[in-house]
Amino acid sequence: MRLYSTNNTSSFVSLSEAIMKGLPDDNGLFMPEYFPKLSEQFINNLKDYTFQEIAFEVTRTLFQGFIPENDLKKIINDSINFPAPIQSLDNQTHILELFHGPSLAFKDFGARFMAQIMSYFNRGNNKELVILVATSGDTGGAVASGFLKAKGIKVVILYPKGKVSMLQEKQLTTLGHNISALEVDGTFDDCQTLVKQAFLDKELNSQIRLTSANSINIARLIPQSFYYFEAFKQLNDYYNPITFVVPSGNYGNITAGLIAQKMGLPISHFIAASNANDIVPHYLCTGNYNPRPSIRTLSNAMDVGNPSNFARMQDLFGFTWNNMSKNISGYSFTDQETKRGIKDVFEQFNYVIDPHGAVGYLAFKAYQKNHPKTKGIILETAHPSKFKNSVEDVIKEKVNIPERLAVLANKKKESILMNTDFKPFKDWLIKNY
Repeated sequence: MRLYSTNNTSSFVSLSEAIMKGLPDDNGLFMPEYFPKLSEQFINNLKDYTFQEIAFEVTRTLFQGFIPENDLKKIINDSINFPAPIQSLDNQTHILELFHGPSLAFKDFGARFMAQIMSYFNRGNNKELVILVATSGDTGGAVASGFLKAKGIKVVILYPKGKVSMLQEKQLTTLGHNISALEVDGTFDDCQTLVKQAFLDKELNSQIRLTSANSINIARLIPQSFYYFEAFKQLNDYYNPITFVVPSGNYGNITAGLIAQKMGLPISHFIAASNANDIVPHYLCTGNYNPRPSIRTLSNAMDVGNPSNFARMQDLFGFTWNNMSKNISGYSFTDQETKRGIKDVFEQFNYVIDPHGAVGYLAFKAYQKNHPKTKGIILETAHPSKFKNSVEDVIKEKVNIPERLAVLANKKKESILMNTDFKPFKDWLIKNY
């Protein structure tokens, strides 16, 4: 398996180099040279496979022997060890619950797989690996959980001060050991910019082995493709076109779905569901891509003003707006509309949905106005208890917090304040690693 940079399609690196490096030197993003097709027999008989068996077959086909099968099975079995069940609201509206992992968010799939595969590639290397990750909410908690106490690996999480929920922040700042949290006085985009600057700084990289655990790293996207197959399997409906509705911030999740589609999963259409940070929906409607500073919203994990994975989406569609807009529809909603979505789902179906899933639900209903027979799977990306106060204010009922999250509430937060200038961040890294 070879990968190229979205900024240079003629230069290739190996899978291990792409994963351990994270970001190409030219500030592009790594992409596989091509996507091999899964066999029709496999696709048509998904119901006969377990989730782990599906994940193994997808990865085996994509990696093309780069990792021995026995080692690959162990990586899969040690990381994809929690379910992704579907809950059906009605015959056409289905919720794919992606919050059954340790940190109660869909990022657990990517983070745990990445922790296993990086540990595999890091064997025998005596120089410490430092993982930098910017988070707008859930990524940091999943990465912290996935890499906690990983041998030879340190994790530095950058998050925007005052812009994540209390329990999300506790997931980043209470673990200790090999996990450090930097509280940046800015936005998620500022955090992401600091991470990218670090990767491009030659002096810094000559002293520290750096890599990323954001969805800019291809190892995050590959496992996120698994649950598209798993969802398709659970519906077990090969006769009706299936549309996936994806709450979107940095657009890694929808890119993972496009990878599944490229490998042969017969996904009919994608809906990119956005909050007020509507850069990609605006592009899908107009062909104009205008990144801007992110706006703080109720669905904070989607507060991204310049989505990194848009470059991968463009690459997949040959940098042609017409091709992308045919395959993906985009919708955006305000916080007030999001609250209405939470309320509607609860009152109509007695189902408690988080703000991100509510944006997805609203997008699906908007799409159905012109496509009334559409069958949709909405990705519910986080447990509603992570946004307990916001959800309870809307539904007027108590939201139960799973024990693994509730225990964090009274733990002491440990974070390091940082501004948005690169030099203090660079100096801190050199001093500490």
